[in-house]
Amino acid sequence: MRALLCRAVLALLVFLPLAAEAGAIERLHRFLDDTKTLKAEFAQIVLAKGGRQQQSAGIVSIARPGKLRWEILKPYPQLVVGDGEKIWIYDSELRQVTVRPVGEAIGGSPAALLAGRGDLERNFTLREAGESEGLVWVEATPKAGDSGFEQVRIGFAGNDLKAMELRDSFGQTTLIRFSALERNPALPPATFRFTPPADADVIGE
Repeated sequence: MRALLCRAVLALLVFLPLAAEAGAIERLHRFLDDTKTLKAEFAQIVLAKGGRQQQSAGIVSIARPGKLRWEILKPYPQLVVGDGEKIWIYDSELRQVTVRPVGEAIGGSPAALLAGRGDLERNFTLREAGESEGLVWVEATPKAGDSGFEQVRIGFAGNDLKAMELRDSFGQTTLIRFSALERNPALPPATFRFTPPADADVIGE
């Protein structure tokens, strides 16, 4: 389940809030134009084949373009940091750090939108997905066949991002709910820096 969680983490950091009257696609475009930094709490459920599920919660921070921090606080600590050039995945329990170039780790996944690199329609096909659960939804389908994800749904309530749902090519679904969301807060540069602990195994570098 740790591997499944890492895949979800890399992909889930993505889209966010906008205008109440606008459709979901327009809200997404406005977010990409207007949101430079973001901080929010998240609750995440990963549903795998066979009915297995794993729940986690933590804090996400974003500085566009190219920087992110996805910090799982429970049930066990895990950290993903992107400094604009590399993605660092740190599992404190395993004492293991995985390092990957940003392009290789994110590519055409939803995290590419979070990082603010590339044109939206160049990487995704977007469509309005209607209203449900009190939210307005946009559906994003990756154009690249090797993105690892079949579909992403992003839900807005008024000006706020409230939910994301990701379905990958392995039959796994990730459900994310955001709360306490702050747009354009001042984030210290250290938020997006990571130095592997001396006793951790580093893979990929």
